[in-house]
Amino acid sequence: QVQLVESGGGLVQAGGSLRLSCAASGRSFSTLPMGWFRQAPGKEREFVAGINYSGTSTSYADSVKGRFTMSRDNPQKMVYLQMNSLKPEDTAVYYCAASKTRWGTWSNVPDAFGSWGQGTQVTVSS
Repeated sequence: QVQLVESGGGLVQAGGSLRLSCAASGRSFSTLPMGWFRQAPGKEREFVAGINYSGTSTSYADSVKGRFTMSRDNPQKMVYLQMNSLKPEDTAVYYCAASKTRWGTWSNVPDAFGSWGQGTQVTVSS
């Protein structure tokens, strides 16, 4: 089991930047692909970014590609999402998630993730 706690959300102006952090606990963290998802009011949870267990491969939703960067620090058990050039449509609750499958690559399917953080609110004003 992996426990995840997100932080770093807040209110920013369009064009600004935020860095989300996800602190993990559990010995299996370094073996698990990780993901960032977001959910806006009235919308389904959607994939934002994914990273494999070692941090050597990443994937991004088309809507954030070129603006967001996902990274991980396995010795520190941390995952990050650097968000630049933020847009109002980025407003959502952002969730960090750990895959159910060890040693694998990223996934963009929510059902592939077995552990979720509590979420952190990101609000981008125009």
